[in-house]
Amino acid sequence: MSEVTSRRVVLQPSTTEIIFAWFQRVIAGYCLLFGVLYWIRLIGIYPGELWRFDLMPVHWQVAAAMLAVFFPFAAAGLWMLASWGPVIWFICAATETVMYAGFPDLFGHRILIVVSHACVALLYIVFRVTIWLQKRQLRQ
Repeated sequence: MSEVTSRRVVLQPSTTEIIFAWFQRVIAGYCLLFGVLYWIRLIGIYPGELWRFDLMPVHWQVAAAMLAVFFPFAAAGLWMLASWGPVIWFICAATETVMYAGFPDLFGHRILIVVSHACVALLYIVFRVTIWLQKRQLRQ
């Protein structure tokens, strides 16, 4: 084996990177589901009171319209593993966290959504730190 072939860099993703890619795609599926649910509310198929756009209070109109657009956009970015996908997801998660944890009297108290966003964010951070540590160890 020559010197050149022994110094080749292998460009295969690690197992952690493959799992992280699938993690992002699972979250993309959830984002698409949430986006569809917000669209269902906006067009009036939802069976509750005041769940048609023209009957919603203004705070719900703003939040639902924004999240109906941003969640599918985040899903596309996460599915493609684009760098902007997690950023858009974070905007959606922060918005829902503020809605349900900050203003429960206006939007209702949905602690499960807040906790799920926190868990996804924590898992994302764990994946990114683990991948960073693995790459740092390979460089040394």
